[in-house]
Amino acid sequence: MKKIIVILAALSCIGLLASASLPKKGPQPQIRPAEYGPAPQAPTPPPKPEPKPDRPDAGTPSTEPLPTDTSAEPEKQGPKLPSQQTLEEQHLTIAAESDEAHSECVKELQGLGVVFKDISRIDDGNGCGIDKPIKVTEVLPGIKIKPDAVFRCPVALALARWMKESVIPAASVAASDQGNIVSVNQASSYICRLRNGAETGKVSEHARGNAIDIASFSFDKGKDIAVQPRREDPTLIGAFQRTISAAGCLYFTTVLDPESDAAHETHFHLDVLERNGGYRYCH
Repeated sequence: MKKIIVILAALSCIGLLASASLPKKGPQPQIRPAEYGPAPQAPTPPPKPEPKPDRPDAGTPSTEPLPTDTSAEPEKQGPKLPSQQTLEEQHLTIAAESDEAHSECVKELQGLGVVFKDISRIDDGNGCGIDKPIKVTEVLPGIKIKPDAVFRCPVALALARWMKESVIPAASVAASDQGNIVSVNQASSYICRLRNGAETGKVSEHARGNAIDIASFSFDKGKDIAVQPRREDPTLIGAFQRTISAAGCLYFTTVLDPESDAAHETHFHLDVLERNGGYRYCH
């Protein structure tokens, strides 16, 4: 009897299993606990850029006109350098000369036999002029300066000493057959201009009465000796010119000869410009 009951129970279980079926949907995944962080979210699209305002200091478009682009305009220039200035732009003044210094210089000229005369103060404007000018007709007794030269007394004194102590002795050796020097032929004394006649730059020492340009020397016999490039001249005349050019620096603070530059190929430029420390420029 017990066996029959067991068999019937088994058959009943088999029937139940046969009638059972799988669920249509599987189990759903559970959400992570909050302790692991929030669930990932879909990326947010970037915000659309707002249109730029018309002006940097405005938040909304303005009806005011935009500033003009000045990038192509020329830059404003600062003050001109002295080398870029005209004579009028330099606002120069005439240097004053003391009566005492002028009187002492005049006495020395008289002692050397220089023929000259005092003339009225020169003022041509823009700093051109001489406070106490003189006009020289003979640099030494019997030696004329042609044409007459106008400059300050110190120029006449340096010229007379250079002629007496250097030029005449050198000429007596280099050109003894030509006799004595009878004239010094000058190319420029006082004149109102900038250096080398330029339109801009430093004022010439000629405009201050500090300079003389010597073009040639005339003798009572023979030909004139002209100042010209003679650096490679092997003759006595070449030696004469180089000698008196070098000696000029003993009397003048500036000596420019034909080898200095193209502007001085035909003359000596001699001036008495005072520099700091007694510096001299000779070429």
